[in-house]
Amino acid sequence: MPAPRTIPFDYPAPGAGPAALPGAGLPWLDALRDEGRRLSADGLPGTRMEAWKYTNLAALAELEFSPPAMGAELPSADLGPDAFEGLEGPSLVFVNGRLSRGHSRLDGLPGGLRVRGLAQGLADDPAGIEALIGSAESLNGDLMAAFNAAFAADGCIVETAPGAVIDEPIRLRFVAAPGEGPLAYHPRVIVRVRAGSRLSLVESHEGPAGAPTWSNPLVDIELGEGARLSHVKLQIEGESAYHTALTKAALAGEARYESHLLALGARLARHEIHIRFDGEGADCQLRGGYMARDSQHVDNTTVIDHAVPHCESREVYKGVLDDTARGVFQGKIIVRQDAQKTDGHQLNRTLLLSRKAEIDTKPELEIYADDVKCSHGATAGEPEDDQLFYLRSRGLDLHTARKLIVEGFMGELLEEVGHEPTRVVLADCVAAWIDGDRS
Repeated sequence: MPAPRTIPFDYPAPGAGPAALPGAGLPWLDALRDEGRRLSADGLPGTRMEAWKYTNLAALAELEFSPPAMGAELPSADLGPDAFEGLEGPSLVFVNGRLSRGHSRLDGLPGGLRVRGLAQGLADDPAGIEALIGSAESLNGDLMAAFNAAFAADGCIVETAPGAVIDEPIRLRFVAAPGEGPLAYHPRVIVRVRAGSRLSLVESHEGPAGAPTWSNPLVDIELGEGARLSHVKLQIEGESAYHTALTKAALAGEARYESHLLALGARLARHEIHIRFDGEGADCQLRGGYMARDSQHVDNTTVIDHAVPHCESREVYKGVLDDTARGVFQGKIIVRQDAQKTDGHQLNRTLLLSRKAEIDTKPELEIYADDVKCSHGATAGEPEDDQLFYLRSRGLDLHTARKLIVEGFMGELLEEVGHEPTRVVLADCVAAWIDGDRS
């Protein structure tokens, strides 16, 4: 059987090789980067690969991206409005994938929390980073993870002590400051929430309109026994941006992971999440919202691997598509043979505001055990005529009526965000998107 076809892609630019990357010369890191370069040399994933069937990266492959020059100074000017500006607590700000200490807030970290930049950590504690970052085998043939492994120039490590309770969210802000030509960056984020500890992350990806950018972050999460992590992600990059993100989370026994995604920006965005249950009694909650118009493309792909018994997963993704925008939802729940008493459910609902908008939805169950409770479902359609008629009969114009319907549709999702200041920001972003409706 022939190998799935990839898309040829000449990256990085000549003279911008990995020798300039932090940690060059460390044998274990060189091996990881060599494997990443070997895999990524095949090119970008193509639509003949089942996981990429609905998302075509051909337009991305046509651009001549360059990675940020490692010796260049980071922009010191204002990075533009921060959606979460009023949020208290520690913050790490990345400009073109590199940590900017001048924009970050890292003084007075609460007890039980350790935060480090990846590039600095490779210089100060290479053995400690080796234990966290994984080996070449961990790439498992994943092409986008391979690009990240080969070309990651910076990122961060966030760790808690066992039993630590961190009250304020940790802020991770990724900002694109494009130069004259297309720019690509591949930040690596490592999160370790130790046994019995509690942590919240608020991650955002932002950028102005202008030259194309490609952001390819990889977030690697491990939750210890009984640990809790709430992870909020807001993606509002510019109209020329490409965003391909992979989040991997491994859950020990009785751990709980909550993911809240709101995707609004970029020409093309793919949010991929892989969950693996390593201990009994763990559960995860994946909640995603996506809103797109014009010719935007947004892809949500998830894999939840129930590898052990007595675990629970809940997955709800809701989207709003207008104009000729296209959405993708691919959600797979795998229940291994020994994973009895699994409880897994997934749902995808999409509101189509235009007859030309399109959603490709593929919820899947792959079950090898017999004592389980699993379900999946998907719906898509226009706003109901009865709802519009009722609101317009009360004197509302069409735009206002549609706005109320969309706000109610997405509001159900946002209500699940437990941190109120964060929830308010996300609701404001939804309202701003709706106010851009031209109907």
